[in-house]
Amino acid sequence: MPFCEVAKHQGSLYDGVDASANNSSNNNGIKIFYRTYGHGTTKVLLVIGLAGTHGSWGPQIKGLTGEERSNDDDEKDGMTGVAQSGDNGEDVYGGNGVQVCAFDNRGMGRSSVPTKNSEYSTKIMAKDAIALMDHLGWKKAHVFGHSMGAMIACKLAAMVPDRVLSLALLNVTGGGFECLPKLDRRTISVAIRFLKAKTPEQRAAVDLDTHYTKEYLDEYVGPSTRRAILYQEYVKSISSTGMQSSYGFDGQVNACWTHKMTRTEIELIRSAGFLVSVMHGRHDIIAPIYYARRLAEKLLPVARMVDLHGGHLVSHERTKEVNQALHELINASETKMSPQDWSNFPKKSSRWSEKGLLLVCSQPELNLPSHEPTVNKPPFFSGFIGLFPQCCDSL
Repeated sequence: MPFCEVAKHQGSLYDGVDASANNSSNNNGIKIFYRTYGHGTTKVLLVIGLAGTHGSWGPQIKGLTGEERSNDDDEKDGMTGVAQSGDNGEDVYGGNGVQVCAFDNRGMGRSSVPTKNSEYSTKIMAKDAIALMDHLGWKKAHVFGHSMGAMIACKLAAMVPDRVLSLALLNVTGGGFECLPKLDRRTISVAIRFLKAKTPEQRAAVDLDTHYTKEYLDEYVGPSTRRAILYQEYVKSISSTGMQSSYGFDGQVNACWTHKMTRTEIELIRSAGFLVSVMHGRHDIIAPIYYARRLAEKLLPVARMVDLHGGHLVSHERTKEVNQALHELINASETKMSPQDWSNFPKKSSRWSEKGLLLVCSQPELNLPSHEPTVNKPPFFSGFIGLFPQCCDSL
């Protein structure tokens, strides 16, 4: 099994990183499980969200490389593992020439599960990802993250901007209170169901309602609804990998809750010279699209906003559109497209004021804190922000 031992890649790479994130005790014995797919000079690092495993990136792995089998599976079977393109290359974005790495974050899947919340933060987990790049021998890569994984990707981009070719942020928020969905009858009901879910069957049922729109789940695929089909796949996937340990879940929740991008970090990304694509499902009940738009505006002029009809797992619900957008980001990066040509925001449209507030707010009733959030989480917080993608290896 392919693992990266994080401690082996500490040292000068992390010079300048604050002491709390560079504490070697956070990484002693930590192993990160990963898999690579496809072959080529274009490298793509995929960072998954809370409670997700590397397999949750299945649709994007297929779309970017044309491969479903990992390279280590091919090697075991004596296959070359060379990516295959579709007819005339139309349906396989990236096709040959792209190598993807997807991995399990600490606290989930086959990676190590530290037992202390202090061993989890988006900066610490970004260091895990950087160590993995070193382990693979990747000097630079396109970095794509989903949900908590997008928070981690932001930290990585601010820590080592010279190693990022492009940045894609799917269903992202700014962490802390931004992880709390708008409170209504539906989200409260879902949170209670999530907290009560003790079996793969119960978890699968609630995951479907948080990952996808009702419209998508109610569509018929042959004689069955998509909900019925996905339910069976989710139960199988969760049963095969097991429910996430409480240590891993609480630790990853802590990483989301304490995440914050400072003005300095935002400026490091804006001025680094790579392009950014912020993608989001308009009907995401977990990470409201307002926060993604606000982040995209902060990242002008290098950011493009891609909003799609879908829920939190828009990468599955709108696979074709998401893969196309990722393909466009890679191509724009490789052809060195200018930020002015890349961004789809109107000229001089940035509404980010000195106080960090948008003049136009899609959720004016939500009062955002002006201070750094404390680590003490309000009741039900874990339930709400825990509604991120569960491992979906079979999807």
